[in-house]
Amino acid sequence: MTEALEAKPKRILVTGGTGLVGRAIQEVVANGEGRPDEEWVFVSSRDADLTNAVETKALFEKHKPTHVIHLAAMVGGLFKNIRCNLDFWRRNIHINDNVLHSAYECGVLKVVSCLSTCIFPDKTTYPIDETMIHNGPPHSSNFGYSYAKRMIDVQNRGYFEQYGCRFTAVIPTNVFGPHDNFNIEDGHVLPGLIHKVYLAKQDGSALTVWGTGKPRRQFIYSLDLARLFIWVLREYEEVEPIILSVGEEEEVSIREAAEAIVEAMDFKGELVFDTTKADGQFKKTASNAKLRHYLPNFQFTPFRQAVKETCAWFSTNYASARK
Repeated sequence: MTEALEAKPKRILVTGGTGLVGRAIQEVVANGEGRPDEEWVFVSSRDADLTNAVETKALFEKHKPTHVIHLAAMVGGLFKNIRCNLDFWRRNIHINDNVLHSAYECGVLKVVSCLSTCIFPDKTTYPIDETMIHNGPPHSSNFGYSYAKRMIDVQNRGYFEQYGCRFTAVIPTNVFGPHDNFNIEDGHVLPGLIHKVYLAKQDGSALTVWGTGKPRRQFIYSLDLARLFIWVLREYEEVEPIILSVGEEEEVSIREAAEAIVEAMDFKGELVFDTTKADGQFKKTASNAKLRHYLPNFQFTPFRQAVKETCAWFSTNYASARK
């Protein structure tokens, strides 16, 4: 029965299709990863307000997807999360419930949702793996977003147990790349730093990095993540989530990330750390052992090369980039 269904053409709806990961999937599909039996539909908040159940259902009835990649979310960096934890909880809970329930009601065969490593317990042992998601409260700085994302895993299990739905989720580490949100106040650390270096270079001023520069992160290039998302959609059969990340040995400090950007953009000014600003979680080292079990030979783009490509994209597209 499953093989007969899989042989039919796939219509893949991608929510959040104009964001960082959605654009990367578009690019990868257009550059040879797409298949003749797949029709890809990328939608954004302009197509429907996914916090609204009626609009979400109408979107699904319009496009009639067989598969869904669910990327849409209210997202932001550390400081926006600290200010707006309730907003992050409410908006994301509504979006996720509407998308998953519309997928169920419309007979979607498979949904792959996007979680984040910030959902893991703050007090934990390292490296963290897929079995540890619900082992304790997340970091207090972004509890609203984290709990809302955890609930996708709960719902996936519920839809599977009650209705046999193949709904699953991936857990990427810190994603960056072209089409990111480069807003300094509300964006994530890497795109924020790229924007800061761009401005500091123009002004001839010092580069000020918020925090001590000591926290460590595993960064994944959006184009690598896009290729892995497509693999999960086509091949990964578990309901349990899977971490999509570079290895533990690829973890870099915020200072090292800043230095990579400085080098990529040929910035000659001073590098200053504003230690009055919060650091957030010191580290959230994730194991990619499960991914490597499935894909032992997957090649990640080297960090400095990916940073260089992202900086070049931002400089070229400065006028139109989200910032």
